[in-house]
Amino acid sequence: MHFAGKQLLTSELSFPYDKQHVQIVDSIIKTKRGYMCVRCNNDDQQLFASFPCARCGRICTYCRKCITMGRCSECNPLVIWTGPTPSISFSSPLQWNGQLSPAQQLASDEVCHAIDRNESLLVWAVCGAGKTEVLFAGIDMALSQGKRVCLAAPRTDVVLELAPRLANVFPSVDIAALYGGSQDRGKLASLTVSTTHQLLRYYRAFDVMIVDEVDAFPYSVDSMLSYAVERARKPNSSLIYLTATPNEQWQREVKSGQRKAVTIPARYHRHPLPVPTFEWCGNWQKKWRHKRLPSCVVRWVNEHLERNKQAFLFVPHIDFLQQVVPYLQQFHPRIEGVHAEDPKRKEKVLAFRRGQIPLLVTTTILERGVTVPNIDVAVLGAEQPIFTESALVQIAGRVGRSAQYPTGDVRFFHFGKTKAMVSAKRHIIRMNDEARKRGLIDK
Repeated sequence: MHFAGKQLLTSELSFPYDKQHVQIVDSIIKTKRGYMCVRCNNDDQQLFASFPCARCGRICTYCRKCITMGRCSECNPLVIWTGPTPSISFSSPLQWNGQLSPAQQLASDEVCHAIDRNESLLVWAVCGAGKTEVLFAGIDMALSQGKRVCLAAPRTDVVLELAPRLANVFPSVDIAALYGGSQDRGKLASLTVSTTHQLLRYYRAFDVMIVDEVDAFPYSVDSMLSYAVERARKPNSSLIYLTATPNEQWQREVKSGQRKAVTIPARYHRHPLPVPTFEWCGNWQKKWRHKRLPSCVVRWVNEHLERNKQAFLFVPHIDFLQQVVPYLQQFHPRIEGVHAEDPKRKEKVLAFRRGQIPLLVTTTILERGVTVPNIDVAVLGAEQPIFTESALVQIAGRVGRSAQYPTGDVRFFHFGKTKAMVSAKRHIIRMNDEARKRGLIDK
């Protein structure tokens, strides 16, 4: 295991290291408010606990918030690397023959500019605009200069999708994919693709920090993760944010010029974003208590099975998903469901990509980061609080991403329109209008 650029617990260090280039700091410190965890910045006293510790023989306090990364306790300090981080420069590492659209090219130039000047930049791009391709030139420039690059995302699914894509276009570059249970844990690479949680292991390691899906759960609600991002990047480094749905505060900052941003309001294939259709389905929860689904939902499912058109059906809760999948399997035995705790999640998503599953019922876990060329989507219970404006825009963004299949059906089945539903539809229409004004879509 390499140690450069890391912050590890003393208990994790079972290998020799250069003591001249490390700093040992308490992982748990006392403040006026009580305890604070140095690794994750937690100061919520309810998220600390004490136990009789075999290591120090005393009652020892530890942080519960970041315990999945190893236990930060009073007698288990952090060892932080303060020495030089070895770097490798590559000669023209990018191997990609694709062509950027004018809007992508503008964003790509801005990304290169921010990386060159160690600045911050928000890339506000619609779902399916080709955000990953917009990063290629900037990553290429950084690696050519011997800079260490990290592309971080809140969810494992996104890491699993991005890592092979980047390995394909940067074949000569050593790449690490970091997520819970990853084989690459501890690997020091020139290009790292990581969940934001895994960045808690790093300290001033990266010259370029790119945060994808910055609006996504849990990054959007957990300050620990933005702290991890800041701590993992070098003091003199660039920070690139990517999102299709920035929060209201960021949108205001962009409008007022307080936050530097570049927008891509259209997809690379020059077709407008599919606009959701609202369809009232009555009290679907009451119907389900009698083990029946609204007739409009059943009709939508059957139509897709008859046409052999793959589709996602988003539902609000895991318990409902687990009940409704066996019901839908009466229509087709290969219909499946997937959720965050599903041990076969990766296999099911892969099978869906390969066309082996006609309909995949899912929670919001697949609202982003998964691209399948020719699908439709529906949301059952779109009025439920879990379906925020951001979530609904992302769900709609699953459709029409491919140049071969640029259109499709986005259906919100609901028991009453919500502000989030109306805002999501307005958001999509507004982006299409801006794209037309800028001549970025053909119709």
